[in-house]
Amino acid sequence: MGDATAAAPALGLTRPNAVDPPQVSFAAKDIEFSDWNGDMLAVAVTEKDLQSRAPDSKFENAVLKRLDGQLGGLLSAAAAEEDFTGNPGQSVVLRVQGHGFKRVALIGFVARNAGCLQGLGESVASVAKAAQATSAAIVLSSPCVIQEELKLNAAAAIASGTVLGLHEDSRFKSEFKKVLLKQVDLIGLGTGPEVDQKLKHANHVSSGVILGRDLVNSPANVLTPAALAQEALKIASTYSDVLTAKVLDAEKCRELRMGAYLAVAAAAANPPHFIHLCYKPTGGNVKRKLAVVGKGLTFDSGGYNIKAVPVARIELMKWDMGGSAAVFGAAKALGQIKPPGVEVHFIAAACENMISGTGMRPGDIVTASNGKTIEVDNTDAEGRLTLADALVYACNQGVDKIIDLATLTGAMRVALGPSIADKGN
Repeated sequence: MGDATAAAPALGLTRPNAVDPPQVSFAAKDIEFSDWNGDMLAVAVTEKDLQSRAPDSKFENAVLKRLDGQLGGLLSAAAAEEDFTGNPGQSVVLRVQGHGFKRVALIGFVARNAGCLQGLGESVASVAKAAQATSAAIVLSSPCVIQEELKLNAAAAIASGTVLGLHEDSRFKSEFKKVLLKQVDLIGLGTGPEVDQKLKHANHVSSGVILGRDLVNSPANVLTPAALAQEALKIASTYSDVLTAKVLDAEKCRELRMGAYLAVAAAAANPPHFIHLCYKPTGGNVKRKLAVVGKGLTFDSGGYNIKAVPVARIELMKWDMGGSAAVFGAAKALGQIKPPGVEVHFIAAACENMISGTGMRPGDIVTASNGKTIEVDNTDAEGRLTLADALVYACNQGVDKIIDLATLTGAMRVALGPSIADKGN
């Protein structure tokens, strides 16, 4: 997080710690794993790699067998002692001497898809944090398990998982540990400019995901609509070669006749901020225009239809700006990736849905900026009102396509049931 949550103490005198996101360098290398020098050599192992283990608990997999031989059989003994079977989430760590690396870690994983490879990276990050490693190398005991269509993206998926696995939101903790891991080498997963570009891309996307997570996890007394707007301005300032920012206050929104959005914000002491970031590629030549619109309720009490029952989970309603968090995370990623030929508008109508004498009531009729009138049956259905004016605004930017992101309304859980609705939330 940036200046948005660190400028001054908020309600409750809360001032978040200044915590930097993980800064990890990745390199794809084509070397023998035994020649690698660093803190921790992480070997990714599947169940299949261990199925042919000999009765004496020795490895049959070529990579594991060679490594175990170099370590005098200590690795196979440790794996047997820990009942290591290669299941995802399992790991065995062994301290070694007389080698270029200080530790060897066996990490269980499956290789069904890119998500599994990202999970491998997360597991490596977890083990590296526990070992306080500053450098690590990742090698697959059976590289052939990676499907052909995944090979080019395998290194990037593992790298992405590693960065996200290292991230821990400790801004609001009295004690926190810094991330020590700074260098990760990926051995035997391909080399060359294309792989290097994929790794760089993965780092950029991961930084956007981390920003989104931090925004969602910020309490509402810290991440007000004004603070969210400041975060957007910071993104635009950091990548000013391709991003510009505009923040509309309540008066400007009134001029644009955003009656639906302003009705939701009417009860809150914290004023609304309508946020618009615009990405334009360097050199122009725009072929497509897109808009990404995110719901930006920094807190949703439900209004007069207050979230009073336990199932409503009012204490979690700081998450109701998850759509805008994803939008600004994407803006940060694009600011670094700088894709050509596309113009992207990032839009969030940030506000709070609160209760006061000036607030919207059930039965009120509000008018959106396109002239449509809307009768409010339930003040806890506020998201669609803010999005209505945000989507009209997006259409007025002359875009070809619009992507709408929002936390799913609780009514969908009633309509579809938890097994389906929860997957979309």
